[in-house]
Parts: sequence; structure tokens; C-alpha cells
Amino acid sequence: MVLPPRGETKWRFVYGLPETHRETIRGCQRLANPGCFATCIQLALLPALKSGIISGDIHVNGITGSTGAGQKPGATTHFSWRNDNISVYKTFTHQHLLEINQTVQELQPGYEGRVLFIPQRGCFTRGIFVTAYAKCDVPLEQVQQVYADYYKDAAFTHFVTKSPDMKQVVNTNKALVYVEKYQDQLLMISCIDNLLKGAVGQAVQNMNLMFGLDEREGLRLKASAF
Repeated sequence: MVLPPRGETKWRFVYGLPETHRETIRGCQRLANPGCFATCIQLALLPALKSGIISGDIHVNGITGSTGAGQKPGATTHFSWRNDNISVYKTFTHQHLLEINQTVQELQPGYEGRVLFIPQRGCFTRGIFVTAYAKCDVPLEQVQQVYADYYKDAAFTHFVTKSPDMKQVVNTNKALVYVEKYQDQLLMISCIDNLLKGAVGQAVQNMNLMFGLDEREGLRLKASAF
């Protein structure tokens, strides 16, 4: 995904999701770092979309920690409101849907299903946990192989065969991805740390690629649980 230039801008921006554009990132001059929800949702969907094994509307629920609200204080960011609480916001209209839908069309031009996303505010500080499901007629064993093959060379994104916990990725640049089948529905789960793989960690990962460094440099971090 290469964003078109604006005005007289000489350089094009490359969308900095290494799991889709690693080689393009290596040679780019300007890069657009993905959003946190966009990263976590796309990592859940990429192999299924690339292989064409899902169809129809993609239903997504994602819950994020309080650090996902940024630095500006607000009525929904104070600890006394956020603690022991959960709520939805920007239902079906979250700004990260724009980049998610662009990737959907890149991987499957003409995909007719919608990405229906319900974001939620959680009562924890760091992390994003996403569950998504869509129609899939492919046996689970084949789906698992598709996911394992897609992420086999990824530096930080790991396909796992046991449903993950968010604490396994918090404080790291890792992402964990898992799938299950329920009749004709494929459940796709992913989790990341929104401040690392969902923000500055991914920026460092992209910088390493752009400067020809080891992709993992500066990002060998230990999770809250391991």
C-alpha cells in the first residue's frame, strides 16, 4: 500500500505494516505508521484475506486500555471513571476503519463484505485484545496452515495454537494470533501492546527496516506474563 503524494510532495508514503509491506518499507523515504486498533485487527485478518478463505461481513470487537485514549485528559480517561468499567465508543465509525478497509481491498480487490467494528474501552492500562469472525468454508486444519505459513517469517507476529492472553504481549512488540472454527464461522483472535506494536514499537521496527538494521534491534522485551 503506497499512499499517493499530496501537492508538490516528491516522495510517496508507504503504509508501515511490516507483515504486509516489509520489502517496500526497506526502500522507502517516508512512512505512515499504522494505528493501534488497525494493527491488531489487520494482523488477525491478513492471512484469511490474502488466501481468500473468508467471505461476507467481518465482525470485529476490540477492547483497548486507557493509554489508547492519548494524553489529553477527558471525561472518559480519568482513573476513577475508567477503573472497574467498560463501555463502547465510535461504534462502526472508528477512524482506523479507513486504513483497514484499504488493506482489505489491496489483498482482495472487490471484496464485498463490510468490516463491522465495535471498539470498547477497558479498565486496564495497556494492551488491545481483538476478536473477529467471518464466514469460512475451509477446514480448521487448512486455516491453521494458512496462518502458520503467512507468519512463519514475521519478526514479532506469532501464530499460536492456544487461545492467547493479553498479558503475553504487554510490554513487548509482539503480536499473538489464533484461530478457531465454529461450523461455518472462523474466529480470529489477536492481541498486542497498543503502545509498542500498536505505536512506537512498530515505529522502531520500521525504522530498523528503513536503515538496514536487524528488525528486532531495541525491541527484545519481556512480557508481563511468559
